[in-house]
Amino acid sequence: MVNDSAKIRVENLKAWYGQREVVHGISFDVHPNEIFGIIGPAQSGKTTLLKTLNRTLEFTSGSRMQGLVEMDGQDVYNIKDVYGYRRRVGMVAPLPVGLPLSIYDNVAFAPRSFGLKDKDTLDELVQKCLEQAALWDEVKDRLDSLGTKLSGGQQQRLTIARALSHQPEVLCLDEFSIAIDPVTTMKIEDVLMELRESMTIILVTNLIQQARRLAKRTMFLLNGDLVEEGDTEKMFSGDAANPKTNEFVSGAFG
Repeated sequence: MVNDSAKIRVENLKAWYGQREVVHGISFDVHPNEIFGIIGPAQSGKTTLLKTLNRTLEFTSGSRMQGLVEMDGQDVYNIKDVYGYRRRVGMVAPLPVGLPLSIYDNVAFAPRSFGLKDKDTLDELVQKCLEQAALWDEVKDRLDSLGTKLSGGQQQRLTIARALSHQPEVLCLDEFSIAIDPVTTMKIEDVLMELRESMTIILVTNLIQQARRLAKRTMFLLNGDLVEEGDTEKMFSGDAANPKTNEFVSGAFG
C-alpha cells in the first residue's frame, strides 16, 4: 500500500536490460526513518530496484525503466540536478570497493568534490562518518594509511563511512554482509539501528534472519515480481499471506 507521507514511493515500476524485463510493475513505499527489508533469491530484481531508486540504472547500456519513483513527493526522474539527487541516496555494494587513497581521503573525497575545502570541517566530518560506521577507534591512529590495506570487514565499514560522507537522506545497502564475518556483520547491524534515527534505510539482504532482526517491514521479490510486502515479524512467523513467502523464509528454496 502506498502512502502520501512516504519517503520513497514507487508505483508500477518496470525495468529492462535490452529486451529482457527484470522488474514487473511493482508498487511499494518506504516510510521515513525505517529500515525497509528486501529479500528474494538471485535474479529477483533486487539490485536493479535499488539502481532505479538512486538513478544509477541509466549507467548500464541498454537499460531502461518505466513507472513512478518519488522522494518526498517529487518524481526523481524529473529532477534536473541528478548528481545532487544521487548525493541524497547513499549506496553500499555487496563487495567493498575502496578507492586507492588513504583512509582519510576515502571519506573526504566526495565532500571535497562538492566544494568542501575547510580542513577543520573536513576533519570533523571524516571522524563523524568513521564513528557512525563503527570504524573510528580502529583507524584513528592511521588515517594516512591506504584504505585498501584494511581487512575486508573494515573496508566494508569504510565503504559505509564513504556513503555517509554525502550526508544522505536514504541509505541503500545491497547485501553488505556477503563477504564479511559474522562479528563484523553484527557491528554493522548495530550501526544501522543507530543510523535509522537520522535517515531512511533500504536493506537488500540474502540473510533471512538479518531482515528479521533489522527491518520493520519487508518486501519479498521473486523473478521480478512483488510476491508480498508487510510487517516483517508476521511474514517470518509462518503467517505470511502468500505460501511462496512461507516457503522462502523457511528455506524451502532460495
